[in-house]
Amino acid sequence: MNICALGYVGVGSPRAAEWDAFGAEILGTPVSSQSDGTRFIRWDDRAYRLAVHASDRDHLLYVGWEVPDPGALDEAIENLNRAKITAVRGTDEDCRTRQVEALVRFQDPWGFTHELFYGQRTLLSFRPTRDIAGFVTGGMGMGHVVLALPDLKAAVSFFTNVMGFRVTDFIDHPFPLGFFHCNARHHSLAVGQAGPVRGLHHIMIETQTLKDLGSTYVLCKERGIPFAMDLGQHTNDQMLSFYVRTPAGFELEYGWGGLQIEDEKAWRISRIELPSFWGHDPKLKAPPTTMEPIPGKDAGIPS
Repeated sequence: MNICALGYVGVGSPRAAEWDAFGAEILGTPVSSQSDGTRFIRWDDRAYRLAVHASDRDHLLYVGWEVPDPGALDEAIENLNRAKITAVRGTDEDCRTRQVEALVRFQDPWGFTHELFYGQRTLLSFRPTRDIAGFVTGGMGMGHVVLALPDLKAAVSFFTNVMGFRVTDFIDHPFPLGFFHCNARHHSLAVGQAGPVRGLHHIMIETQTLKDLGSTYVLCKERGIPFAMDLGQHTNDQMLSFYVRTPAGFELEYGWGGLQIEDEKAWRISRIELPSFWGHDPKLKAPPTTMEPIPGKDAGIPS
């Protein structure tokens, strides 16, 4: 399967409207709203990177993975069929809703809905809503997504053998974590073995400059945005970052300076004891909203 980038993430939340201020005033990301209450959050020229659908509860709806062309989409369907995973092609209405040329939807063994797509709409009009330079995207996609799953060994097998990701490295603490890449970004996907918990833990957005990371950190403090983890630097991707709790309950890592894999052939998988060189001190006593998937239910597509 030729996945080339993390394209978009969709969640449901009863507080979708709160993203109008959170996105535009805090993150620096433009937000547009639809008549059904959906908020589309942009951080580059793509039509959106995060979709927050109006819902009666916080939950993860779908994760969208980009493939380069129709041939790659057909090949992905064949891979899924060989793995005995049901793949459903999106209708014309589905594609209009997601603003892509074509998509295929399937569920992994833990009930997460994944979408493979190509041809996402590009607007060529992106401007941050605050005085910041913008975000690191392009061929590396929107950032990364971290999922909590009950079985890391099984997850490594599925995401490499079925979905075609490459293992980047592992971290042992505070619970077993596996990191996967599909382009030069250190990881576009990570999974953590957190007991029986399943759900979205966080997504990451990467600023172009250290100044923008710092100014946003200060702004979050001034505005009383709840920090999940304070400023710190990770050991594996060397990202400087902090984590905030979003209006939809999951965490968002706001980072800068992430490691890129410049030579795939020279990369060596490692197992690292601790997740951070310094910092990233936990700040919230309450656990994050698990953002569990709802197998077989609404994936943000009109019925």
